[in-house]
Amino acid sequence: MICIEEGWAKKVADGIAATGKPVAWFGIEQHGDHDTIMRASKKAKEFVQWASELRREERPLSDLWVSTKCGESDTTSGCGANPTVGNAFDKLYPHGTTLVFGETTELTGGEHLVAARCRTDEVRKKFQFMFDRYQAIIERHKTSDLSDSQPTKGNIEGGLTTIEEKALGNIQKIGRKCLVDGILDKAEAPTGPGLWFMDSSSAAAEMVTLCAAAGYTVHFFPTGQGNVIGNPILPVIKLCANPRTVRTMSEHIDVDVSGLLRKEMSPDQAGDALLDCMFRTANGRLTAAEALGHREFVLTRLYESA
Repeated sequence: MICIEEGWAKKVADGIAATGKPVAWFGIEQHGDHDTIMRASKKAKEFVQWASELRREERPLSDLWVSTKCGESDTTSGCGANPTVGNAFDKLYPHGTTLVFGETTELTGGEHLVAARCRTDEVRKKFQFMFDRYQAIIERHKTSDLSDSQPTKGNIEGGLTTIEEKALGNIQKIGRKCLVDGILDKAEAPTGPGLWFMDSSSAAAEMVTLCAAAGYTVHFFPTGQGNVIGNPILPVIKLCANPRTVRTMSEHIDVDVSGLLRKEMSPDQAGDALLDCMFRTANGRLTAAEALGHREFVLTRLYESA
C-alpha cells in the first residue's frame, strides 16, 4: 500500500510538498482492480512529472544512506568482496553516514561477533532478541539447523561448507572499526546516523527491497558466483573478487576487486574503488543492473524465508 498526506496534490503544485517525497495510497475496497489501477496510473504520471523537475543539489556526505547485502557467496566473498565493503564502511562511518547490514540467518555461528560490536548493552540485547526470534522460527518448523537452505547449493559449489563459514565471511561487510549503533525491524527507517542492523531475509531481492523501503539510497552488493538482481528504486552496485565471475559475467560487475586475490590490489585500494563507484552512482551514473534493466523486488511474506 502507498500513502499520501492530506492535500499533497496542492502542495506539489505549489512546490512545497511537506516531505519532498510524494507518496500516495489506494485502497481496492469499493473500487475494484480496474478503477484502482486507473487512479494509481494517473497519480504515477503526476509523480513522474514532479520528479522530472527536480535538480541535483550538492549535499554533505553525512546525508548518504548506504545499505549492503551479499549474494551467491563463495570463498572469494569472505576473502575479497565482503572485506572491500567493510573497508568502505570503515571510511564512511566517521563522516556520519547512515549504514545498514542484515541477513539474520547468515550470521548464524558468528552472531556473538556482531553482539560484541554493539555500542551499548541495550543495542546488544535488542540484537540478540532479533536473532533469537528467528532461531525460534527455525525450531518451530521442527528443525534444529538451516541445512535445507544454508549454505545454498551455489555457496557449496563455491567452496563454502557450513553456515558458520558463510557467517564469518558475511560479517566482514561491517568492517573492523564500525560499532553497531542500533537495531531495526524489517523495512524500518533508522533514526540517526551510524551502523544499523536490520532483521532481514538472506534472499537477495527481498533484502534489497527492505533496504529500499527503509529509505537507503545506494546499495553495495558483493557477489562471488554471480547474482544479477537489481531494484526499481535503489541502485545496486555489484562488486566481485572472483576472477572467473568477473570474466564470464563482466557486464554485471561495477567494481572488479579480483586483484585482491592476485595481490595486485590492497584492501585500501579496493575500498577506494568501491567508494569512487558509489560517488559516481550518487551523481547519476547508472549501475550495471540499472543499465541492463534488472528491477527485481520481493515483498517479505507472512512467513519468513531463510
